Amino acid sequence: MPQLKQSAKRLRQSVKRAAVNKKVKDGIDYLSRQLKKKLELSELDKAKELSLQLAKAIDKAEEKHVYHKNNAARKKSRMMKKINALSTKK
Repeated sequence: MPQLKQSAKRLRQSVKRAAVNKKVKDGIDYLSRQLKKKLELSELDKAKELSLQLAKAIDKAEEKHVYHKNNAARKKSRMMKKINALSTKK
């Protein structure tokens, strides 16, 4: 337990922020799992819709500083690479 008032406040703030960040990351993880399922089933139309939602969620997380800008760009790049690979297969 922190000894100083400011340390106690910082601890409270970090716990709150961690909870908010976890909720955002969980939402992104859920969307990415859904996208992975659609890609495995080769449902290209639904996968493209989900990719737009996922890209938007990643961008919002980047704006809120949940993800670093390079991390967000890497996630979006890998997602689009998979979708493009599936669309060129057909």
